[in-house]
Amino acid sequence: MLLAAMLSLAALAGTSTAQAAIPWAPCATAGFECATVGVPLDRTGAVPGTISLAVSRVPAASNPNREAVVALAGGPGQAALPLAPDFATVLAPEIATRDLLVFDQRGTGLSGGLDCNALHQRSSLLSTAASCAAQLGPARGSYKTPDSVEDIEALRVAGGYDKLVLFGVSYGTKVALAYAAAHPANVSALILDSVVLPEGPDPFQRSTLSTAPRVLRELCANRACARATPDVTGDLTRMAAKLRKSPLRGRIVLTSGRRAAYSMNQTGLLDILLAGDLNPTLRAELPGSMRAALRGDAAPLLRLSVRSEGLTTGFQSAGGDSDALFLATTCEEAAFPWTRTASTEQRATEVTAAANQIPRAQLGPFSPKAALQGGPIPYCLGWPDQSPAPAPPGPLPQVPTLVLDGQMDLRTPFEDAAQVPARIPGAAVVEIPNTGHSVLGSDQSTCAKDSLAAFAAGQVPGACPATANPFRPTPRPPTRLSQIAAKGVVRKTIVTAAATVTDARRQIIGDALALGTAPRRVAGLRGGGATVTGSTFRLRSYQYVPGVVVSGTSDVDGNARLSVHGGGTAAGTLTITKNGAVTGRLGGKKVRFAVSAALRDRLPSLVRVLAQPRLGG
Repeated sequence: MLLAAMLSLAALAGTSTAQAAIPWAPCATAGFECATVGVPLDRTGAVPGTISLAVSRVPAASNPNREAVVALAGGPGQAALPLAPDFATVLAPEIATRDLLVFDQRGTGLSGGLDCNALHQRSSLLSTAASCAAQLGPARGSYKTPDSVEDIEALRVAGGYDKLVLFGVSYGTKVALAYAAAHPANVSALILDSVVLPEGPDPFQRSTLSTAPRVLRELCANRACARATPDVTGDLTRMAAKLRKSPLRGRIVLTSGRRAAYSMNQTGLLDILLAGDLNPTLRAELPGSMRAALRGDAAPLLRLSVRSEGLTTGFQSAGGDSDALFLATTCEEAAFPWTRTASTEQRATEVTAAANQIPRAQLGPFSPKAALQGGPIPYCLGWPDQSPAPAPPGPLPQVPTLVLDGQMDLRTPFEDAAQVPARIPGAAVVEIPNTGHSVLGSDQSTCAKDSLAAFAAGQVPGACPATANPFRPTPRPPTRLSQIAAKGVVRKTIVTAAATVTDARRQIIGDALALGTAPRRVAGLRGGGATVTGSTFRLRSYQYVPGVVVSGTSDVDGNARLSVHGGGTAAGTLTITKNGAVTGRLGGKKVRFAVSAALRDRLPSLVRVLAQPRLGG
């Protein structure tokens, strides 16, 4: 537990900042000190009470300028303290001569984490929001971005710092920019990873919707999708149009191996795109899966929809995250196009009219309905606002600013990040290739890390060098053995067995990237599944090609011992190495074969994935 030793510091009620030095005490985690700082719940005094902000720091050996780097997590609703060691690792270039401050923003983790009973019940979104608002009471209006901004200022004063370097991830960038606008003289520099603009996020997600074709087009550049589809943007347009008319229906395989009926609409397609920010294997499989669905094979796309569930809120499981805080912040301060005091029915009328007036170019291949249903609008429609509408964002100071954003990011697209230099002249913007959201925690190259090191050294980071995509697009899944690109039944059997292992491995690596831990089970595309134990997994009648049943064991690097039968194969046993060398007996005969490098994946190892810093977002 990061905060094992905590001391509290009372603040004077009604003041905007804490009034005494922070009484740091050692934490259980080596190198960290911890404390709590009391701040007013409502700085207007209308709602009484205080909040104890749980905060930790890594003190610098020397801090000549009395500065601190403040690390801000995403969400809103994500706890930062569970991520503190990773923040310290990533921000090492910035904290050589500055303290590192990490705190759970109000309403998250150990800083009075919010919860609502309604969020644990199965009820409509409207009733959930209304019930949660009622449970939180008048305090629900005191969890907005400006409240967190003044909490940061309280920590600066209490900590005795002259200036702050603000590092934010996703929603944390909005808080960082808001602090810079409110307290420009107290900001030394800004580091923004996956930018939410000061006026954002847009309830309609227009930059996400309009950017989706560009992301897929760049994913498939240089014929990368040649074995998946000849026209990925056309497929996206056709798939979205088809889903607007009727859901895609079919049967999917559960991780238990059982089958179940499942359907998805255009919002489900949008969810897959967004989930690809955290699990890039979903994005890699999407082009081939869309082409398969358009040709009548729904299973690959439906499986992507199932795999995307739970990855569209932006939270990565770190402990202490608060969906109630997400509602309180988002519903109170987002720029919804409805009258704040209106009834739910009037709000619905107003927001629907506004969605229907959005120019088609801002929606990409999607309809106004996706703009209405894909973001926070369904959650906040029934939320009764406690606070007035937020004030427009103020001007930003011209301070050294580094902006990092992923080429493939759809939650906070690069198109948004590229606007920062118009607001902060001189800001350096670096686009990280082949990467989605939260680049310092997900970039498989060293470009994001190198850019931060250059910025810390007072240099202007250069453009990232071209690198191979470790999550290259996958082929359109075959529906029968005869579609496998190999000569003869024996070779088709070998290639199918290797592809089956790769399909399971891809899911394991993708889930580990998104969640920070390997899954216990993954489902076969056409049947069966795999059980994960440590760095190995066991395939149980796993089917990637219909009817071709593969069982056996593999490690997460691709070394496997397998049995294969059915679907017209040459039945038998195989041993496959991670380099593609295959030996065994098929159809009663010895075989020796080398799987082409073009057919093998280049996924990072599970050990590397699990060792990556988790910065959330």
